[in-house]
Amino acid sequence: MTTNFQQLSTLLGVAFNDIGLLRTACTHRSYLNENRGSGLEHNERLEFLGDAVLELVVTSFLFKKYINKAEGELTAFRSSIVNTVSLTKVAEHIGLNEYILLSRGEAKDTGRARSIILANAVEAVIGAIYLDQGYEAAAGFISNKITSFIDIEDIVANKSWIDAKSRFQEKAQEKVGITPAYKTLKEIGPDHDKSFTLGVFLGDTQIATGSGPSKQEAEQKAAEKALGIKGW
Repeated sequence: MTTNFQQLSTLLGVAFNDIGLLRTACTHRSYLNENRGSGLEHNERLEFLGDAVLELVVTSFLFKKYINKAEGELTAFRSSIVNTVSLTKVAEHIGLNEYILLSRGEAKDTGRARSIILANAVEAVIGAIYLDQGYEAAAGFISNKITSFIDIEDIVANKSWIDAKSRFQEKAQEKVGITPAYKTLKEIGPDHDKSFTLGVFLGDTQIATGSGPSKQEAEQKAAEKALGIKGW
């Protein structure tokens, strides 16, 4: 795995004064468990700081951009930008995945756990930039790599800031006058590692299925598929 953090600094478009901050931002706790003598720190404190900076910058951006939107809508827009899915896409876009220091076990994971690690690392990088160069530099990075990358206009136009389950219910009631129902079709695995498969129905007709580690996530995936199947 690449660990050339000067190279990463160039990719990010940020010339760090203290490259160690960037290294810390990319160091997951699991790596230290296998490398106790490395002298490194994990990135959780930087993530905490970066999360606050990101929220402030994005809130300011939305406040200025949508002067006629109410607080509730602005909150929903912000959630669509700073959530795990969006930040994972940002991490992949800037190539951050290649620089994360992980344990051997975590390095093999390519599912939701990896997405969370990548999203958290983006926030940690923001925290590192803020500490190294201040608010304006962090805000510039967020503008260049996040708010300009995520198509907020598309999110607003297509109401994709509303979760899939809510969107499918809204469309189903509008188009066919039916409120969708969700039924558990399969439940497998031990209590600590369950997987659920749920179906979404309009009346007696099953439209789609979705699977996930919780019923809520399975419902969202089923609703997302149903929106596509129905062309809504």
